[in-house]
Amino acid sequence: MKEKAIKIEDSDSFQTIFTKYGAIALDKQECFGEIIGDTIGNLNIDDGVISFGDDLEFPVQIIGTLSNENNKWHWAWDNEEVNFTENLIKESFDVKKIGEKYSIGQFITDVFDADLLESHLIAMTVSGIMDDDAYYAVDLGEITIFVTIKSDKIQKDNSIERFINVYNKFQKEFDVKPRLAFEGYTKLRGYKYKERDEFSVAKIDESRVIVGFSERGNVTHIQTLLE
Repeated sequence: MKEKAIKIEDSDSFQTIFTKYGAIALDKQECFGEIIGDTIGNLNIDDGVISFGDDLEFPVQIIGTLSNENNKWHWAWDNEEVNFTENLIKESFDVKKIGEKYSIGQFITDVFDADLLESHLIAMTVSGIMDDDAYYAVDLGEITIFVTIKSDKIQKDNSIERFINVYNKFQKEFDVKPRLAFEGYTKLRGYKYKERDEFSVAKIDESRVIVGFSERGNVTHIQTLLE
């Protein structure tokens, strides 16, 4: 029987989607952070790029803005006031289409209350479902612009150590169901996933990462078997 892929389903809430796709976004975000370090990004909307110092420049998609004055998230697809060019907001329209297909309120409501943390969760979710390589928040004072990035310059870390550390960090720091998060992260990394009553297994090359779960679904242990 073919293994079931990770995808958005009709019954999924925003939180479920974040649970499925958030860990892979966190993984890529950490890789991105290792490249840019503490350098502050400079967004050039006219050219559609963001630069970090003189040596790093990436094309961007603008997905939305956060008003730092009244804590309102505003999707870029609702573009009349800001007037972003169409080529910069294509991804935001793709997200809207997903929201319309699966009735995800956060994806189809043009403006809604959100603080900075919630805005980062939105950006992580978009980055995950759109298979972006990173996202970045550009603080302009009154507003923060959230952009996503696709670039081969952002190298992946395919080590087992990275896989375990990212998963453990994700399930500890975010309000997610640990088993579903492990399944999503495993499959989106392209690894084989198996599930039993008390544990789940990710097969990474010739090794296996085993995560045990309590009856309530909490992580009890993580171990690696090397073959």
